[in-house]
Amino acid sequence: MASYQVTNPATGEVEARYETASDADIQHAVETAHQAYLSWRGVAPSERAALLHRVADLHEQRSDALADIIVREMGKPKSQALGELALVVNIYRYYADNGPAWLEPEPLVTGGAKAEVRKQGLGVLLGIMPWNFPYYQVARFAGPNVLNGNTILLKHAPQCPESALAIEEIFTAAGAPAGVYTNLFASNEQAGDIIADPRVQGISLTGSERAGAAVAEQAGRQLKKVVLELGGSDPFLVLPDADLKQAVKQAVQGRFGNCGQACNAAKRIIVDDAVFEEFLEAFRQAVEGIQVGDPQAADTVMGPMSSEQALVNVDTQVKDAVSQGAKLVTGGQRLDRAGAWYAPTLLTGVTRDMRIFQEELFGPVAVVYRAADLDEAIDLANDTPYGLGAVIQTSNPEGALELANRLEVGMVHINEPPGSEAELPFGGVKRSGFGRELGKDGMEEFVNRQMVKMAR
Repeated sequence: MASYQVTNPATGEVEARYETASDADIQHAVETAHQAYLSWRGVAPSERAALLHRVADLHEQRSDALADIIVREMGKPKSQALGELALVVNIYRYYADNGPAWLEPEPLVTGGAKAEVRKQGLGVLLGIMPWNFPYYQVARFAGPNVLNGNTILLKHAPQCPESALAIEEIFTAAGAPAGVYTNLFASNEQAGDIIADPRVQGISLTGSERAGAAVAEQAGRQLKKVVLELGGSDPFLVLPDADLKQAVKQAVQGRFGNCGQACNAAKRIIVDDAVFEEFLEAFRQAVEGIQVGDPQAADTVMGPMSSEQALVNVDTQVKDAVSQGAKLVTGGQRLDRAGAWYAPTLLTGVTRDMRIFQEELFGPVAVVYRAADLDEAIDLANDTPYGLGAVIQTSNPEGALELANRLEVGMVHINEPPGSEAELPFGGVKRSGFGRELGKDGMEEFVNRQMVKMAR
């Protein structure tokens, strides 16, 4: 049985299967990528940028068909899939437009002698990507690193084989030399072999904390650079002076977009006691009004969860919390239809001794906490093993800037839902991983900053 397959979560039906690569296939791909690097590193950055522009153009031209693929693979509503592809186009164009200038040598001042730092690619890189944003996750890794002169081996999630193939075909159609971008239907064991291969110089993984720890351990034994973007349990702070109508709207967007299956989703809504009851009632109404349905329909806000197992995991967490005294305000059950459909769910009364307090909730479930004051809100926000992002809702933006300094996270959004943009570095602290993607910071993760000094 193939480990890579398309199982439509809206119906539960297996629609396609793909065979895992053989060990010989893997060895051939690694060698081809290595040989490609030896020539690609010598290609002018302007030519690499031209390739990325063509990659962006093809994503844009094929966006409707590409969106349909991930609707079937992981249940993303079509409108959100098209939004993901628009971001992908922006990312490739952003690096094509800005990257060549960032690769220019940086002059250094050193006692009158001539010295500079040159930025060079490292070699073959392995990307291990998740299913929740099948195109975006690849773009933010592949875009800057192809421009750096690196070459890419991409192991996508087993439930996303067709989007994985579509990306590879786009690079080929855009004129990428063989080996610059290669899709691999590799097993986890084969991924370990790739990490150990001396021709591979770095690894980027976006995924679960468990997967990140395993890859980091393997890479550490080989002394290889790793970028990890892992889980999150991001707080969404509603201060007493917040615009509650805006806060409710953005909490729904931040928690239930992509069916709640985003590492930087607003998973813990922390509300000041002064506005707690008013916010909770308005939020409950908004959650119950979420349009759940056919992911192809234009008015659908939430489709099915990505898989049956994903649904079971979330349902188990909810039932466990309720059994320990949490209050189920709305939802909390699978919907009566074929496929992995779960009701938008709202919990309150979750306490710190409950399992759900420390775990990541990766699905359409919001937990609302009451905070007596700002200090308790901050304490709740930071009391998590994760540290990816946070949102602050307030009418005092200057105060929010001060508050951001007290939050143990890599990203803070003020008066807007969590999100991602090509220009902004993305990443976290604590068990949310390390390293950054996107922005100039993401471009510089996998480069050799070579110092060159000429004697006077």
